[in-house]
Order: sequence, then structure tokens, then C-alpha cells
Amino acid sequence: MELDLVIVGGGPAGLTAGIYASSRKISCMVLEAGDPGGQLTNIYPDKAIENYPGLVVTEAKELVNLLISHAQAVGCGLHTHERVLRIKDLEDGRLFLESDKDEYTAKAVIVAIGAGLYKPKRLGAKGEVEFEGRGVAYTLPSRDDIRGKRIIFIGGGNSALEMALLACEVAEVCVVHRRDKFRADNVYVERIAASGVDTYMSAEVEEIKGDDQVRSVVLKMGDPPVSKEVEADLVVINIGFTPDTSDLEHWGLNLDDGLITVDTEMRTSRRGVFACGDIVTYNGKFKQIITGCGEAATAANSAYKFIIKPYWA
Repeated sequence: MELDLVIVGGGPAGLTAGIYASSRKISCMVLEAGDPGGQLTNIYPDKAIENYPGLVVTEAKELVNLLISHAQAVGCGLHTHERVLRIKDLEDGRLFLESDKDEYTAKAVIVAIGAGLYKPKRLGAKGEVEFEGRGVAYTLPSRDDIRGKRIIFIGGGNSALEMALLACEVAEVCVVHRRDKFRADNVYVERIAASGVDTYMSAEVEEIKGDDQVRSVVLKMGDPPVSKEVEADLVVINIGFTPDTSDLEHWGLNLDDGLITVDTEMRTSRRGVFACGDIVTYNGKFKQIITGCGEAATAANSAYKFIIKPYWA
């Protein structure tokens, strides 16, 4: 398939780049290795987004649906579950992209893969692997699936507390954190305190127990340590995710600590390749949805100037 622009990654930044590029009437396709929306869809679909201008509070999946609808309305193509494997230079100056499903030629490319594909970090506790999918999870199931259940959340960051706050509306919830203070933002810590959710601080998971399903969790707490067994139907582990950005190693881009270096126009070290979103780094980088979308607008404009070469570029 021949295109003006291929955008690798369908999170908020990639979709925004598609909106801006397609609005300039250049042919554009977004290729997403998983479901569109990036980590908003794959990790935090029910997360409340409270800092996106114009939307006082919205769920992550709702914001993603708005971005997808907007991109498609202006003519941007979107292929999901298609992973780009290689990006090669052609003799005529165009770029050749090979995915696990198809091949593309493009005049420019925007890389917007966020932090790549995600693998959840594991606790390493006894029973964790054994009960995965049978009461051990790394993302929050739908509200209907957790209604009335006893849920233990493991973690002390924003996402763990946000999940606990969502779940406590329909389930019996407690939070376990290995330190004496949460590392989440104060707004979430205050909400947890006001919610009545039980918290176990300076506690570690010793064992996850059950039969055909999780039934309880054994915690080790205090100094000297004592064990406490807490009944549970579901254990949600949220202690972080390990990004898989291995594809970048084959794309010939300059990296700094695993992230793509860009200039103020979101140009990478490779001619015709631009980047935006969580995967890029520069002095003063601030990782937020809105800043990633702003970078995407810049990347799309830079790609447009590279492709069309207007008189004012």
C-alpha cells in the first residue's frame, strides 16, 4: 500500500497525529499493534481522566473512542493488531515498512508507540503464577465482573489507588502497599482515606492461596513481621509495567535510555521519521496525555512540510 504518511502506534498521540495529518489532506494510516488507545485501553480503560482540557471528568475508553471517531471522520485509516517489524529506506527517498500482516511505502513516518507493548511486573509471591486468570489479575475487570467480590489491590501508585476507588463502588476492597506511605498523588491518597477502603501498609504478599480459584492472601506485616490471612476472590496486582520497545532497536533511531531523541519539530535522527508521545525524550519532557497530543500536532505538521514541501516550510 502506498501512502503519504504511516503512523506507528494508535494511542492518543498517534490518533491525534492522524487527525492533524488527515486534516491536511494527505493520505495517512495508523498501525496499532494492539487495541487502539494504547495504555488507556489496554491497562486503564475505566480510569477517570481529570486533566484533559474541556473534559472535566471522562473515562479513558470514552476519550479513546472520541479520538478514534475524530480520526476516522477526517479520513485517517486505522489498522489494529498489526505490528510494524521493519522500516527501510528506499532509493527514491521513500520509506518501506513491513508489518506482520502487510507492506507499506510512505513518504514519511511518525513513531507514536507510547512506551511500547506492556508486560505487567510480577510480585514473585507463591501462588501468583498458579492462580493467574483464576483470581490473579494485572488489570481491573469490568464492573459487572467484580460486583460483590472481595478484592485486594497490590500497589501504592496512582493507578492502583484509582482502580481501588473505582472498584469500591461495587465491591469490598482493600489495598496492600509494601511501604508506610503511598507514592500516589495526594488527591488519590485523600480519596482512599475518605472512601473507607481498608489499607495494609508496610505489608508484603507472602502467598496467594486457593483451590480452583483464589480464596485468600497471606500478608507479612510489621517489625518483627507477623502473618495475616485476608479472604479474597480477586487479587489485582498493579506494581508497574515493563515496556517492550525492542522494535526500536531495528529502526535505526538514536535513543537515550530507550527513548527516541527528537528536536523541537519532533524530528528524529532518521530522515523522514518523526516521533511523539511517551516514546520521545527531550529536555523538559512532561509525560501527560495532553502533552503527547501537542507533540503529535507538531509531528504531523513537520511531516506535512517534509512531504509536501510548501513554499513557507
